[in-house]
Amino acid sequence: MTASPDIDAPVLKAHALTRRFGRKTALDGVNISVSDAGVLALLGPNGAGKTTFVQTALGLVPPSSGALQVFGAKPGSRATKTRIGVMMQDTDLAHTLTGRELLELFASYYPDAADLDALIKQCALTDFIKRRYGQLSGGQKRRIQFALSLVGKPDLLFLDEPTTGLDTEARRALWAVVRDVAANGTLVVLTTHYLEEADALADRVVVLQNGRIIADDTADGLRTRMGGAVISCVTSLSDEALNALPGLIAMNRAGRKVRLQVSESVAFLKALLNADPALSDLSVAQPTLEDAFEALTGQSDSEGA
Repeated sequence: MTASPDIDAPVLKAHALTRRFGRKTALDGVNISVSDAGVLALLGPNGAGKTTFVQTALGLVPPSSGALQVFGAKPGSRATKTRIGVMMQDTDLAHTLTGRELLELFASYYPDAADLDALIKQCALTDFIKRRYGQLSGGQKRRIQFALSLVGKPDLLFLDEPTTGLDTEARRALWAVVRDVAANGTLVVLTTHYLEEADALADRVVVLQNGRIIADDTADGLRTRMGGAVISCVTSLSDEALNALPGLIAMNRAGRKVRLQVSESVAFLKALLNADPALSDLSVAQPTLEDAFEALTGQSDSEGA
């Protein structure tokens, strides 16, 4: 007999969660507990363990050792499935059904489904909801998939790269719905390689690398922990000369400009100006979430956050 979810239990709780695939360890002793509604951004380079964590929480992949509970119950149980919504990065749906028919089909799976007309309006699907799914553009398909993840009025919502293929307007419209869903009591677990997206939405950011949690904080907390500043300029100094300056954390060149993450801006700027009095296009800014991510993992978001 399947145990019912514990209403007082955390929405998600992992203890020493480990998952191995042959010799590869995808999750390595992960500990996390999430009780509150809001947006949890799960970030990390490719192969960090993000997808494996989501698959384990959905009951698609069993732990090799340790434990993961959803609403205090075993992942994949019938009692938990009716409280979860999912939008995966790779999704294939019946091409001959219209968007409306897909919503009606998914609504039939839940005891208390959302009002479909309201959902269509909320997700801005009206213009193409009567068209067959196979005739839609990639961005339109993603918007249908997003709406399908909300049909069951989930208490826990997994969004895996939800805005891939969307234009800027559609992306920001989806963000607005995510904020509204989270504000109304849902825990949203977001994986994304758009760090701007995580920065805009997340109440909590967990960074995975090599299957382990290397940071767990707010976006502001990660930036504060990094400290220092980001300096951008045009300089004739070589990489070797820049690396010799005090407090350099990371350096990236893009065309004529060089972007420098430094631990202490005043001392670094004095040394930089002494070394190259002719430098130009100088700007100094606070670190972004992308800067914090790169400092933590040694990789940029373009390499697979």
